Amino acid sequence: MIKFFRKIRQNLIQENRLSKYLIYALGEIVLVVIGILIALALNNANLNRIQADNELNYLKGLRFEFQVSKSKLTELIAVNQKNLDGAKEILRYMHDEQQEITEQRLSELFLNTFSNDISFNSNNSLLNEMINSGSLKTISSVELRKQLTTWISTLEDIKRQETELGVQRERVLDLSRGDDFSIQTILDQTGVSQALEIPGPTSFHSNLGILDSRRFENNVLIFILTSEATKTNHYDPLMEDLNTILELLDLELGR
Repeated sequence: MIKFFRKIRQNLIQENRLSKYLIYALGEIVLVVIGILIALALNNANLNRIQADNELNYLKGLRFEFQVSKSKLTELIAVNQKNLDGAKEILRYMHDEQQEITEQRLSELFLNTFSNDISFNSNNSLLNEMINSGSLKTISSVELRKQLTTWISTLEDIKRQETELGVQRERVLDLSRGDDFSIQTILDQTGVSQALEIPGPTSFHSNLGILDSRRFENNVLIFILTSEATKTNHYDPLMEDLNTILELLDLELGR
């Protein structure tokens, strides 16, 4: 093809047809420019396709991660609520003299309320990878990018609250490490000793006396306040953010 155009150009020069040669040369330049523009358009289309494929893969991966995180948070909210309800029940027995509590029930409440540590471990492997590599800009939705960026900082705030809740839980448990309280009684009354084949005690020690402890009452009250704050001010808003992100992901995937 190049030889063909070169031959035409040489014939025009040899025939001294300058005007036609200039027109031909201009046409040749136009053809070259058109060729370059077509090549650029094809290249841009290919790049856009690759970027769209990458975005789709990121969106699918993020939706999977946040769906798993939602399941974890739902379970954690239930555990925190169970702890909160248990602490309130203990408090009711302390304040209402007409309600009598058995040793077994106190042991069950103590074990179920204060044995579970609270920690939200969300799935953020892909999100962290995208942020660290700068791939977050691949997401075309500005609102989704904003929510994803905010999500990481929100988790840091959640960790601080969970740490405070853990401190209050440990303060309640510290009372069970003294001479006036028997962990063995709790394990025996709840069947844990039998399940773990822990040798039984030579004598029985009742833990009901702890319900008369002002220090125990204060620690349980602070635990209740912290658990309630964790639920109302942190977990519930976090669930709303999580649902918003999932809705935005579904919206982008449904385009």
